Amino acid sequence: MNVVIVFAALAIVFFVSAYLTKRRFGLLGLALAAGSILSSLWSYEAGLLVGAIGVFPSGPVTTAATLSAVVILPAVVLLFHGYTYKHMLGRIVGAAMFTLLALAFLVDPLGHAFVLEGTGANVYSWLTHNKDTIISLGMIAAVVDLFFTRPAHLAEKRSKH
Repeated sequence: MNVVIVFAALAIVFFVSAYLTKRRFGLLGLALAAGSILSSLWSYEAGLLVGAIGVFPSGPVTTAATLSAVVILPAVVLLFHGYTYKHMLGRIVGAAMFTLLALAFLVDPLGHAFVLEGTGANVYSWLTHNKDTIISLGMIAAVVDLFFTRPAHLAEKRSKH
């Protein structure tokens, strides 16, 4: 399967899930970073473990899928819990930023599972070249977004003055 099709499908799934759940980008972005760290720590062992279970055959595709799942899993858990956006523009921007950051974190695990040629190789090369910049800016934006997050009990409380 072409890497461009896979990245486009993942982008649609990530955007729609973040948009529909209304979750704020800051916590989701930091969860992606945590998943990426876990993925790098468990890189070899995670693929072997899934292959040893016997549900999927051991190989590069299984390893890539396992590592991608480890990257995404903390953010998926937080899609069902956490702070939400109140306005439509925040939802759209937050979902777009989450999608871009998630794809940047998945460049390495998914790149090893595909044969890269033609347009797919060009797209993958661009993503690989710009991955560090996207992740750096995404992490800064995630931390800034956390500063704008207020607990629900403080956001609803009104001042008497």
